[in-house]
Amino acid sequence: MGGKFLLYEMSWVEAKEYFARSNIAVLPVGSTEQHGPANPLGTDHLVAKVIAEEVAKRTEVLCLPTVPFGVSSHHRQFWGTISVSPRVFKAYVKDVCLALYYYGVRKIVVVNGHGGNLGVLSELARELREKGIFLSVFQWWTASAKLLPELFTSEERLHASAEETSVNLALFPHLVATSKTVDEETRKHPARAEGVTLPLDTVDFTSCGVWGKSTAASADKGEKVLKAVIEELVWHVEALKKAEGSDLESKSLV
Repeated sequence: MGGKFLLYEMSWVEAKEYFARSNIAVLPVGSTEQHGPANPLGTDHLVAKVIAEEVAKRTEVLCLPTVPFGVSSHHRQFWGTISVSPRVFKAYVKDVCLALYYYGVRKIVVVNGHGGNLGVLSELARELREKGIFLSVFQWWTASAKLLPELFTSEERLHASAEETSVNLALFPHLVATSKTVDEETRKHPARAEGVTLPLDTVDFTSCGVWGKSTAASADKGEKVLKAVIEELVWHVEALKKAEGSDLESKSLV
């Protein structure tokens, strides 16, 4: 790649050279949505971009531009949240993947910065596998909970709480208003019961947009999270690069 790994920095000639020798790419996606009074609206896509680009650099894999909007209607009561429907989000990401398929890409790693996108991405991954594209989805907070279980309490691993704020402090300290971090106990809906899913929005649980505790956030903790999750994703990408088609293709009837 001549030192380049970002698609938007390449010429079409350089892109052609990459696709001629590699069939894998990384796609960061996220959202633009509220993250409480202390964190930027762009948290999800900003963090996804950093992780995706660092992993692409280390593994010499192509990284695409970030998709900055996602499925975020549950945050709409907080100003600045921009949401797209699951149908539109799925169609958009699918078309990006099919465009890559045209150039020979058969393996795509989606670095997903927003949990609300996961249902759509999982559904899309199954559809694309039938078409010959193996799409994996990576979520950094899921990896962090397994790799660093003692670093945060469960109340500090929720939306816009200490873990997410720590990652922002490590990456974008100028965008975090630390004086506005809060510890808030989420409200419980009167109809809540085990095994029941309710059609609720974030505002039903919290008045400020923070789930749980965010005051324990620190840049040092954020750096530990980033180191661990980036190393984990590098391992996955390298394994995927070596994977045979028989391990990835959709299986026929048995």
